[in-house]
Amino acid sequence: MSDMALGNEHHHHHPFLQHHFEDLGQQHEASTLGMWMFLCTEILFFGGVLCAYWVYRVMYPEAWAVGAHLQQTGWGATNTIVLIVSSLTMALAVRAAQLGKRGQQLGFLFATLIFGTAFLVVKGIEYHRHWEEGLFPGSHFHWHEHPELAQKVQLFMCFYWGMTGLHALHMIIGAGLLLWIMWRAYKNHFGPEYYAPVEVMGLYWHFVDIVWIFLFPFLYLIHEVHHG
Repeated sequence: MSDMALGNEHHHHHPFLQHHFEDLGQQHEASTLGMWMFLCTEILFFGGVLCAYWVYRVMYPEAWAVGAHLQQTGWGATNTIVLIVSSLTMALAVRAAQLGKRGQQLGFLFATLIFGTAFLVVKGIEYHRHWEEGLFPGSHFHWHEHPELAQKVQLFMCFYWGMTGLHALHMIIGAGLLLWIMWRAYKNHFGPEYYAPVEVMGLYWHFVDIVWIFLFPFLYLIHEVHHG
């Protein structure tokens, strides 16, 4: 009986077990549920913006086709591939944490960070190009190829900058969280008993990647649908 009590005391005093949880399993479930609830609010937010985008797409199909034609599909496709690969490396990092393989975990987390940074660099190149071409909405907007569509194309670009900007902000936040997770992995905080922060980080990263999977066809490929 005393051995069991000692075992329970050791279990309850895991260094990363918060005092308001009975054990690491309960803490893990609470962390995962909390992230899923947060992601549900994010789905509602991005879903509302995408619905508004689609309403205007139906109202102004020609302007939306022109706006999509102004995007560099090659850069968008490159970023799509980059994020898909980053989801793979993130999943492998979670698996390495579950197995207690610290070196592999650090390597996969670093690879995920590199891919995320590459995405932001490519997006920065696109933003610079749009700025130089006068495609930033507002007083800087100067696009006169089809004057009758200019205001509607500017509306498309409002959605483009707004949605991709919000997505890029989520990527920057994700990169910061990755650095924190990497620091903890370096300190050997994660293993078969405790890996919830890595798993929760993975859920966030996969969500951000999935959002881009929707943004890419909506913003870059819609002109193919229009002309098809």
